[in-house]
Amino acid sequence: MMTLPLMPKATAVWLIEKTALTFEQIADFCGMHPLEIQAIADGEVAQGIVGYDPVANKQTTAEAIKRCEADPAARLKVLEAANPGARRSKGAKYTPVAKRIDRPDAIAFMLRNYPLVQDAAIVKLLGTTKETIQKVRERSHWNSANIKPRDPVILGLCKQSDLNDAVHAANARAEREGQPIPAPLPMMSEDEAA
Repeated sequence: MMTLPLMPKATAVWLIEKTALTFEQIADFCGMHPLEIQAIADGEVAQGIVGYDPVANKQTTAEAIKRCEADPAARLKVLEAANPGARRSKGAKYTPVAKRIDRPDAIAFMLRNYPLVQDAAIVKLLGTTKETIQKVRERSHWNSANIKPRDPVILGLCKQSDLNDAVHAANARAEREGQPIPAPLPMMSEDEAA
Protein backbone atom coordinates (compact mmCIF):
# COMPACT_ATOMS: atom_id res chain seq x y z
CA MET A 1 0.00 0.00 0.00
CA MET A 2 1.28 3.44 -0.91
CA THR A 3 1.91 6.00 1.81
CA LEU A 4 -0.70 8.75 1.84
CA PRO A 5 0.11 12.45 2.26
CA LEU A 6 -0.61 14.25 5.49
CA MET A 7 -4.16 15.70 5.48
CA PRO A 8 -5.26 14.14 2.16
CA LYS A 9 -8.40 16.28 1.65
CA ALA A 10 -6.55 19.54 2.24
CA THR A 11 -3.77 18.31 -0.07
CA ALA A 12 -6.39 17.48 -2.71
CA VAL A 13 -7.85 21.00 -2.39
CA TRP A 14 -4.39 22.52 -2.95
CA LEU A 15 -3.64 20.26 -5.93
CA ILE A 16 -7.01 21.09 -7.54
CA GLU A 17 -6.50 24.84 -7.08
CA LYS A 18 -2.80 25.11 -7.95
CA THR A 19 -2.06 22.38 -10.52
CA ALA A 20 -3.34 20.98 -13.80
CA LEU A 21 -3.26 17.36 -12.62
CA THR A 22 -6.14 15.07 -13.60
CA PHE A 23 -8.70 14.00 -11.04
CA GLU A 24 -7.36 10.43 -11.29
CA GLN A 25 -3.81 11.58 -10.51
CA ILE A 26 -4.95 13.62 -7.52
CA ALA A 27 -7.18 10.78 -6.31
CA ASP A 28 -4.32 8.29 -6.62
CA PHE A 29 -1.91 10.57 -4.74
CA CYS A 30 -4.38 11.40 -1.95
CA GLY A 31 -5.88 7.91 -1.61
CA MET A 32 -9.37 9.11 -2.52
CA HIS A 33 -11.93 8.24 -5.19
CA PRO A 34 -11.88 10.32 -8.43
CA LEU A 35 -15.56 11.24 -7.91
CA GLU A 36 -14.70 12.65 -4.49
CA ILE A 37 -11.97 14.77 -6.13
CA GLN A 38 -14.50 15.95 -8.72
CA ALA A 39 -16.94 16.85 -5.91
CA ILE A 40 -14.19 18.87 -4.21
CA ALA A 41 -13.47 20.66 -7.52
CA ASP A 42 -17.20 21.39 -7.97
CA GLY A 43 -17.37 22.85 -4.45
CA GLU A 44 -19.80 20.23 -3.16
CA VAL A 45 -17.33 18.71 -0.68
CA ALA A 46 -14.56 20.16 1.50
CA GLN A 47 -15.93 23.69 1.54
CA GLY A 48 -13.87 25.86 3.83
CA ILE A 49 -10.88 23.50 3.89
CA VAL A 50 -7.67 25.43 3.37
CA GLY A 51 -5.33 23.81 0.88
CA TYR A 52 -2.23 22.06 2.24
CA ASP A 53 0.88 22.50 0.08
CA PRO A 54 2.57 19.10 -0.39
CA VAL A 55 5.64 20.72 -2.00
CA ALA A 56 6.31 23.13 0.89
CA ASN A 57 5.76 20.27 3.33
CA LYS A 58 8.18 17.97 1.48
CA GLN A 59 5.62 15.33 0.53
CA THR A 60 6.38 15.69 -3.19
CA THR A 61 8.45 17.92 -5.48
CA ALA A 62 7.50 20.64 -7.96
CA GLU A 63 9.37 18.68 -10.65
CA ALA A 64 7.22 15.60 -9.99
CA ILE A 65 4.06 17.71 -10.30
CA LYS A 66 5.28 19.23 -13.61
CA ARG A 67 6.15 15.76 -14.91
CA CYS A 68 2.66 14.48 -14.04
CA GLU A 69 0.97 17.56 -15.55
CA ALA A 70 2.77 16.82 -18.84
CA ASP A 71 1.89 13.10 -18.79
CA PRO A 72 -1.66 12.27 -17.58
CA ALA A 73 -0.69 8.57 -17.27
CA ALA A 74 2.13 9.35 -14.79
CA ARG A 75 1.46 8.98 -11.08
CA LEU A 76 2.59 11.26 -8.28
CA LYS A 77 4.40 9.56 -5.38
CA VAL A 78 4.70 10.63 -1.74
CA LEU A 79 8.33 11.21 -0.73
CA GLU A 80 9.69 9.22 2.19
CA ALA A 81 9.82 11.45 5.25
CA ALA A 82 13.34 12.56 6.14
CA ASN A 83 12.29 12.74 9.77
CA PRO A 84 9.68 10.02 10.37
CA GLY A 85 7.17 10.62 13.12
CA ALA A 86 8.00 9.43 16.60
CA ARG A 87 6.83 5.89 17.20
CA ARG A 88 5.36 4.95 20.52
CA SER A 89 7.68 2.69 22.44
CA LYS A 90 6.44 -0.74 23.45
CA GLY A 91 7.15 -0.02 27.11
CA ALA A 92 4.82 0.15 30.07
CA LYS A 93 1.24 0.72 29.07
CA TYR A 94 -1.97 1.38 30.93
CA THR A 95 -3.75 -1.75 32.10
CA PRO A 96 -7.35 -1.41 33.31
CA VAL A 97 -7.91 -2.12 37.00
CA ALA A 98 -10.06 -5.16 36.17
CA LYS A 99 -7.17 -6.79 34.30
CA ARG A 100 -4.46 -5.94 36.84
CA ILE A 101 -5.59 -8.79 39.08
CA ASP A 102 -4.75 -11.18 36.21
CA ARG A 103 -1.13 -10.05 35.90
CA PRO A 104 0.29 -12.49 38.49
CA ASP A 105 -1.44 -15.35 36.62
CA ALA A 106 0.20 -14.21 33.38
CA ILE A 107 3.57 -13.89 35.12
CA ALA A 108 3.24 -17.44 36.49
CA PHE A 109 2.40 -18.66 32.97
CA MET A 110 5.49 -16.97 31.53
CA LEU A 111 7.76 -18.33 34.28
CA ARG A 112 6.42 -21.87 33.86
CA ASN A 113 6.17 -22.07 30.07
CA TYR A 114 8.98 -19.77 28.96
CA PRO A 115 11.76 -19.93 31.58
CA LEU A 116 14.32 -18.48 29.14
CA VAL A 117 12.47 -15.17 28.77
CA GLN A 118 14.27 -12.60 30.93
CA ASP A 119 12.49 -10.64 33.62
CA ALA A 120 13.06 -7.39 31.70
CA ALA A 121 11.20 -8.83 28.70
CA ILE A 122 8.31 -9.95 30.94
CA VAL A 123 8.21 -6.47 32.49
CA LYS A 124 7.96 -4.92 29.04
CA LEU A 125 5.47 -7.48 27.72
CA LEU A 126 3.03 -7.45 30.64
CA GLY A 127 3.60 -3.93 32.00
CA THR A 128 4.58 -5.22 35.44
CA THR A 129 7.59 -4.81 37.74
CA LYS A 130 10.61 -7.00 38.49
CA GLU A 131 9.55 -7.01 42.12
CA THR A 132 6.18 -8.58 41.26
CA ILE A 133 7.88 -11.18 39.06
CA GLN A 134 10.26 -12.08 41.90
CA LYS A 135 7.37 -12.41 44.38
CA VAL A 136 5.45 -14.70 42.01
CA ARG A 137 8.61 -16.77 41.38
CA GLU A 138 9.28 -17.15 45.14
CA ARG A 139 5.57 -17.68 45.91
CA SER A 140 5.66 -14.75 48.35
CA HIS A 141 3.04 -12.73 46.45
CA TRP A 142 0.14 -11.67 48.68
CA ASN A 143 -2.27 -13.68 46.51
CA SER A 144 0.01 -16.64 45.77
CA ALA A 145 -2.55 -19.21 46.97
CA ASN A 146 -4.93 -18.15 44.18
CA ILE A 147 -2.43 -17.71 41.33
CA LYS A 148 -3.06 -20.05 38.39
CA PRO A 149 -0.80 -19.83 35.32
CA ARG A 150 -2.94 -18.39 32.51
CA ASP A 151 -1.99 -17.26 29.03
CA PRO A 152 -1.45 -13.46 28.93
CA VAL A 153 -2.81 -13.31 25.37
CA ILE A 154 -6.11 -14.88 26.43
CA LEU A 155 -6.21 -12.51 29.41
CA GLY A 156 -5.76 -9.57 27.03
CA LEU A 157 -2.53 -8.34 28.64
CA CYS A 158 -0.44 -8.58 25.45
CA LYS A 159 -0.66 -9.50 21.77
CA GLN A 160 0.31 -12.94 20.48
CA SER A 161 2.84 -11.37 18.12
CA ASP A 162 4.57 -9.57 21.03
CA LEU A 163 4.67 -12.81 23.04
CA ASN A 164 6.10 -14.69 20.05
CA ASP A 165 8.76 -11.99 19.55
CA ALA A 166 9.81 -12.18 23.22
CA VAL A 167 10.03 -15.99 23.14
CA HIS A 168 11.91 -15.96 19.83
CA ALA A 169 14.42 -13.41 21.18
CA ALA A 170 14.94 -15.49 24.34
CA ASN A 171 15.48 -18.68 22.31
CA ALA A 172 17.91 -16.91 19.97
CA ARG A 173 19.88 -15.60 22.96
CA ALA A 174 19.97 -19.10 24.49
CA GLU A 175 21.26 -20.56 21.21
CA ARG A 176 24.02 -17.94 21.03
CA GLU A 177 25.04 -18.74 24.61
CA GLY A 178 24.93 -22.49 23.95
CA GLN A 179 22.10 -23.20 26.41
CA PRO A 180 19.65 -25.98 25.58
CA ILE A 181 16.17 -24.81 24.61
CA PRO A 182 13.56 -26.62 26.72
CA ALA A 183 10.81 -28.52 24.92
CA PRO A 184 7.36 -26.92 25.07
CA LEU A 185 5.15 -28.09 27.92
CA PRO A 186 2.14 -30.23 26.99
CA MET A 187 -1.18 -28.41 26.85
CA MET A 188 -3.23 -28.68 30.02
CA SER A 189 -6.99 -28.90 30.20
CA GLU A 190 -8.93 -26.51 32.42
CA ASP A 191 -9.47 -29.32 34.97
CA GLU A 192 -5.74 -30.04 35.25
CA ALA A 193 -4.91 -26.35 35.60
CA ALA A 194 -7.36 -25.89 38.49
